[in-house]
Amino acid sequence: MAKVNIGGQAVIEGVMMKGRSVYAVSVRKSDGTIVTDVQHATSIMDRIKLLRLPILRGIATFAESLVLGVKTLSFSAELYGQEDEEEQPSKFEIWLQNKLGDKGEKIIMGLTMCLSFVFAIALFMVLPMLISRLFKQHVTSSFLQNLIEGIIRILIFLTYMKLISKMKDIERTFQYHGAEHKTINCLESGKELTLENVKVCSRLHKSCGTSFLFIIMIMSILVFTVFTTQILWQRTLIRIVMVPVIAGLSYEFIRWARRSPDNKLADFLSKPGMWLQKEFTTIEPDDMQIQVAIEAVEGVLKHEPIGK
Repeated sequence: MAKVNIGGQAVIEGVMMKGRSVYAVSVRKSDGTIVTDVQHATSIMDRIKLLRLPILRGIATFAESLVLGVKTLSFSAELYGQEDEEEQPSKFEIWLQNKLGDKGEKIIMGLTMCLSFVFAIALFMVLPMLISRLFKQHVTSSFLQNLIEGIIRILIFLTYMKLISKMKDIERTFQYHGAEHKTINCLESGKELTLENVKVCSRLHKSCGTSFLFIIMIMSILVFTVFTTQILWQRTLIRIVMVPVIAGLSYEFIRWARRSPDNKLADFLSKPGMWLQKEFTTIEPDDMQIQVAIEAVEGVLKHEPIGK
């Protein structure tokens, strides 16, 4: 079987699939039709060879995934909402359009990414560290302090995932997430990409972004153990600065696990992330959602055949 190199993510009422050089976003509009947009995407690693090195490639992939994720989410939201005639642009949107023209959308996207990144760092990195300092007088070991901080970080992450999974719109997104995984699993197994074949495939995948985030939580415990400073501003700075490094290390683990499907150690270490997908971030999709995922994959394959 030829090598499959396709990944993706769920978007609003749709799925984005990405190959080596193109990505396709398929969205089911409110009238039931599926619209697929295919775009070329050149990786920064193709331009800067240094970024292909281990860890650095993980940092580059992480950054590119964030940019593409926000871009495709924005596209799907705009496409799905086009038929809502009552929805009018806000005064801020009108002002931004008048002042900056087409650049206004890019600025909003950039601000959205920055705010999301700051929120994630504050919630999952800085807040657990501040809470863990309440135990400083009773726990003198630096390793135990970092372990407590890591446990708090995981609990905050699980609580966050549990809360957002209760939202109706997020629930549908998690169904599309399941459709994305099923379609990729079908493709990787060498089966023909049909509705019947995709339906019987697993909705879980080792390379899922959810697993990646959970591995980041675990990896942070190991990385922060190296730094023993008790000075608050230094500990805070370390947690911010080391995020790209932790992301790079986590990417290397996910990459190894995906390339070692029969490795018992990889399978064991992947179980927490797979459990998280099963319990929180993927839901069994319906036939219509699977059809959208298939359309997205076919959009990629038309421009980038398997094995290219």
